[in-house]
Amino acid sequence: MKKIFALAALLCLTLGLHAQGLEFKEAKFSYGDNAAWKELNANDAGWQTIKANKPWKDENGDDVEYVYGWYRIKFNLPKSMLEKSYQKDILAIEIGKVDDCCEVYLNGTKLGGTGVFPTGGDKESYKTAWFEFCKFALDTQSPAIKWGQDNILAIRVYNGHRGGGINTNGIKIYIEDLIEHLKLTTSSRFDDKKQYIDVALANDAGSTQEGTLKMEKKDPLTGKTQVLLNKKVKVPANQSTTVTANYPNVPERVTVTTTYTDSHTGKKKVLSEVPQYILTPKAAPAPRINGGLAFGVRPGSPVLYKIAASGQKPMRYEVEGLPAGLKLDAAKGIITGKLDKEGDYKMKLKVSNAAGTDVRDFTIKVGEALALTPPMGWNSWNVWGLHVSEQRVLETMQAFIDKGLIDYGFTYINIDDAWQPKERNADGTITPNEKFPNMKALADKLHAEGMKLGIYSSPGRLTCGEYLGSLHHEAQDAKSYADWGIDYLKYDWCFYKEVFEEDRDFSTYAHMKPYKLMEKELRKQNRDIIYSLCQYGNADVWQWGRIVDANSWRTTGDINDSWNSLYNIGFQKQRKLYPYAGPGHWNDPDMLIVGIVGWGADMRPTRLTVDEQYTHITLWCLLDSPLLVGCDMANLDDFTVSLLSNSEVLEVNQDLLGRQAKPVLTDGDIEVWAKEMSDGSQALGIFNLGDKDKKIDVASVLKKAEINASNQMVRDLWRQQDRGLETLTSYLLPTHGTLMLRVK
Repeated sequence: MKKIFALAALLCLTLGLHAQGLEFKEAKFSYGDNAAWKELNANDAGWQTIKANKPWKDENGDDVEYVYGWYRIKFNLPKSMLEKSYQKDILAIEIGKVDDCCEVYLNGTKLGGTGVFPTGGDKESYKTAWFEFCKFALDTQSPAIKWGQDNILAIRVYNGHRGGGINTNGIKIYIEDLIEHLKLTTSSRFDDKKQYIDVALANDAGSTQEGTLKMEKKDPLTGKTQVLLNKKVKVPANQSTTVTANYPNVPERVTVTTTYTDSHTGKKKVLSEVPQYILTPKAAPAPRINGGLAFGVRPGSPVLYKIAASGQKPMRYEVEGLPAGLKLDAAKGIITGKLDKEGDYKMKLKVSNAAGTDVRDFTIKVGEALALTPPMGWNSWNVWGLHVSEQRVLETMQAFIDKGLIDYGFTYINIDDAWQPKERNADGTITPNEKFPNMKALADKLHAEGMKLGIYSSPGRLTCGEYLGSLHHEAQDAKSYADWGIDYLKYDWCFYKEVFEEDRDFSTYAHMKPYKLMEKELRKQNRDIIYSLCQYGNADVWQWGRIVDANSWRTTGDINDSWNSLYNIGFQKQRKLYPYAGPGHWNDPDMLIVGIVGWGADMRPTRLTVDEQYTHITLWCLLDSPLLVGCDMANLDDFTVSLLSNSEVLEVNQDLLGRQAKPVLTDGDIEVWAKEMSDGSQALGIFNLGDKDKKIDVASVLKKAEINASNQMVRDLWRQQDRGLETLTSYLLPTHGTLMLRVK
């Protein structure tokens, strides 16, 4: 008997149609769990027919959780598929991504699966494999295959939280050929004149790949196509090669289609995508002061404020009207000291360099309110997961400086889970583990550069990563944080559910209780610590977050780098929350999923398309969300820097009025969200939530949204250009893309 092989791998490309293969987008389906359903002759006559490439929520209309479901696909496997194939060794079965875990059977024979199903009646004990691409490879002579007969592909699925089901372009069954061992990926580079597309061809087969590589660029507005390259290529066995094309670097969106054609079979591998395109203009040489117009601090707490200013270095910083008790580092632009008396301390910031000077009014508000504008910075979780370390924190700090993001107001460097030791000290205090040899020294290094250090804990006995939480040690931990110089605390619900369920009190007060307890201890300290609640929107936290004096509160579960996650968290969950946000207290739809992410393993560029990334930053700025980047800052590319350093886009987020945007128009796939600004203008996001590009008349859309833009100045914030509405009568709004405007 020949062996059945199984593998699961992430595909980073678009597969072309297979010359010898089958594809299925529908299947018989039933909720429930029965081992007999894997067999060829199981009775599925009463099952419903559903899409095999969409989440259960999209199919059934409800977001079912903690349930099993089975798919069954009956098909005839023609012998001609094998006879006509160039290589005849392997039958491939591609399932796609499964939410959350699966087992796959062919004619009752188990091929394998992804993730871990729950055990022992504990519905939460499953382990998701949502990010894995599920694919199996069988020897074509395997007895599990019935050539020329009916076959049954049965897929058992368990869904823990949200979504559920199979999410792919379609389930595929085909004879694997040499081309299936060729991985095709692209990346973009920029200089002042040209944009470069590097095409990497990776061959993991034991034979040389030979074929033709063609790249075409298409203007989606005019439909004009240009061939960028067309050449023969050879990729030796188990090696890679890179081919580069280029075109003029203009800040506009195009589609690039790269096609590899195998010289032996004529089979094609096609990757069609929108390459990175940079809309943000380069910062002018002359200084521009960025960031909010005010900074909040409590009486007697240390003041640490970095004047954020873009432009040519070196710069000289000055402050007119700097109050007694504060001092300025004129070379770095860092204000430090203490102010004991409540009140508004008004001053002028002045930044100069060889190209000019910028001046701005600024106020330090001494009182009870912190985080007068949403915090901006970085959190370690979405990139390093449990593998965060002091070295990575320091690399991140240096990247914020070297890439210039500190010049736009990004100052918080927040350590997430896994900094804690295995045990507390004998007196109950906590110290960092070996990855953080001296937390105070680390904080001092950040403070010396005008940056701030954040930390993470839980009100439970353990954190999400099963490190020490703060249960029964709240006072000790708060004091330790203050002694170390911590500026920000993310406090994550996680294992507190043990206490919650044991008490059997599910009231709103019970949800508030652990957060109020830590807030009282934080307020006893001699420094300000921004207080961020992470409890996933339970018990409508936005209604009571202010009561426990939180500066921000998570409104949803964790975000991931997919359009479904971005759409559900950003658009669906936030649309009614605008009344609850304001200076000092912010709705938090979670971290930014741009750049290189990976949760500590499988590091990769975000799966969001370029246009989805513009939508992501646009919406988070309109929502007054904390802007916490969750990527590998040390390997930040030019495009991601451009997303995070557009001064006019960030100004919307940092507006002192703190009025969160709300949706003002839903017209099919087009939505408009509007945010009132402190100068009387409106910031607008026009979004295309559909799966196709759309041409829109912007004036007509704004009229439907009851926004008076006639005779008003209309500013395109991403391009930093004034636009007449007459130039926007046929604007191509990309699928999942945005146009961000400011109307005065």
